[in-house]
Amino acid sequence: MHYYEVAPNQIVRPGHDVFTYSSDTTLSVGQLVSVEVGKKQMIGLVIQEVKKPTYQTKPIASLIEDKALPEQLVQLSIWLAAYYVTPLSLVLQTLLPRGLQTVRRTTSKVIPEATKRIRTNIVFNNDQRQAIETIESYDPGTFLLQGITGSGKTEIYIELAKQTLKKGQSTIVLVPEIALTSQIIAEFSHHFNDILVVHSTITEAERHNTWREALYSKTSRVVIGARSALFTPLANIGAIVVDEAHEPSYKQEQAPRYSALRAATMLGRFHNARVILGSATPLVVDRYLAEQSGRPILKLTTSARKERIAPAITLVDMTKRNNFNGHRFLSKQLLLALNETLASGKQALIFHNRRGSASSTLCENCGWTAECPRCFVPLTLHNDQHMLRCHICDHHEKVPTMCPVCSHVDIIHKGFGTKLIESELRKIYPRANIARFDADNTTKETVNARYSELYDGTIDIAIGTQVIAKGLDLPHLRTVGVIQADSGLALPDFSASERTFQLLAQVVGRVGRNEHQTQVIVQSYQPAHPSVAFGLAQDYDSFYDYALSERKKAHFPPFTYLLKLTCSYKTEVASIRAAKALATELAQKAHKDVTILGPTPAFYERQRDNYRWQLVLKSPKREYLIAALAFIPATHWQSELDPTSLL
Repeated sequence: MHYYEVAPNQIVRPGHDVFTYSSDTTLSVGQLVSVEVGKKQMIGLVIQEVKKPTYQTKPIASLIEDKALPEQLVQLSIWLAAYYVTPLSLVLQTLLPRGLQTVRRTTSKVIPEATKRIRTNIVFNNDQRQAIETIESYDPGTFLLQGITGSGKTEIYIELAKQTLKKGQSTIVLVPEIALTSQIIAEFSHHFNDILVVHSTITEAERHNTWREALYSKTSRVVIGARSALFTPLANIGAIVVDEAHEPSYKQEQAPRYSALRAATMLGRFHNARVILGSATPLVVDRYLAEQSGRPILKLTTSARKERIAPAITLVDMTKRNNFNGHRFLSKQLLLALNETLASGKQALIFHNRRGSASSTLCENCGWTAECPRCFVPLTLHNDQHMLRCHICDHHEKVPTMCPVCSHVDIIHKGFGTKLIESELRKIYPRANIARFDADNTTKETVNARYSELYDGTIDIAIGTQVIAKGLDLPHLRTVGVIQADSGLALPDFSASERTFQLLAQVVGRVGRNEHQTQVIVQSYQPAHPSVAFGLAQDYDSFYDYALSERKKAHFPPFTYLLKLTCSYKTEVASIRAAKALATELAQKAHKDVTILGPTPAFYERQRDNYRWQLVLKSPKREYLIAALAFIPATHWQSELDPTSLL
């Protein structure tokens, strides 16, 4: 008789991840089995073989798959549970496809049709060649690939995948969300056959079949997909690519709240693989960690296309009303550019950072924005109390009647969304084919679904939020308009300036990628803000120096670790009481090097009829925050280690 520790995929008893079962046959670590827990049948993962225990054990009921998961994936699941202080069962729910115990369903494997392109063989420039040679010459590990937009990062990914396949190893390529899978599949399909695709829009049956195909595959494969593609059960991984590595969607918002970048680095370590974090605008934390690691930062500073013409950039000051004598939020410069573009039969893209369009308090004359003196983040307007409030430390003050900088009395609270922009443009250009891309799209309206229309220029004007600012390469695009470049700066968050810089640098990078004349029209109330100025110039190094000094001054990552705690109650009184009680307890019991900010209302103060308040804990050592988790009540509270945002 053999005995094994098995981790069920459902929480059985808080604080207990594994249970011992018996088997009269030999099993492997990583074997998926069916086990009885109480009167329930659950899926379990074999973690390790153990000696016969002193107590009676139940037998393992049956095998779910003949082949065991790769041991590296088992190691990753254990690491994720430990690092993010999450029950292993929740990690397994993330790791494994649904329906493992249901009857096998046969469906055809669906791979999105690649847009046909006429492409010659890849010819590398000096930057690309040097990056590839450096990756090959160094020991396996994590590399930061920092390349300007249009510098040919995808070509490096393709070459790396080719080299990896020659060694008999597989490659995983992560994209931040499904909007970009069509484009990268189009690129990769010129070089690889039988690509496995993993993302949230494929059916449960398709996902299950793809997962099993990877598990039982006898050959090396290329897998492309969003965050969950990292958990594809490939036996021998030689390379993991994280494209657009700065994107916030790589951090899962539900438990386990893991970072795909950290998880990719660990999976690469377990496989002894090369991990590439690719971005034109790396996260400040990732750039800092790369500098501290002593490994080379791979930089691509020149365009992959020699014939490229840089775009003409026009910055429109929104505080000057004579720029808007034709429309209240579409400047005369932007309207002129749109007229020229549509008259020539070409394409325009209008970007608006909708998440930053909540009302912000600013001076219409000079662009001053109300900011917390302690946390250096914009204050949020609370109309019911006529107060400005910091949603991190709870600093609050009255709404000013005049600007403290220029003494002007035109203090405004502005905000508008993509639907309004769309309706206004339809009035002005009734014959144009206008498409809006944002979180409200149906499945048939997404970038992924309409990629061929974007690529071939059928869509005249594309309006959108962050989803259209990312790695799209559209040959008919001639004009990019940014409605309010500084809107993201109004968010009360330590990463707001970084996100604004990234979005502007990325959206500017949608044009100036070929031999055609292109233009970018950017409207801003704060044209001189470093995020705006450096973003439009795509000057990452200057922004990085600025952001690093701001983070150091305010004690935010990478100089400290964060823990966000959020409670949710049916009444505001109960939420405030619970938040204050926990803050008092933590002040007495947490390590002396833990700083407690709050309690304060969460940015989204009411959700699903519940009131939400939060605490933010800072510490120079992550283990002090982990220790503080022991004092968090089991109900009504959510915790997040290493949040990328405090909203």
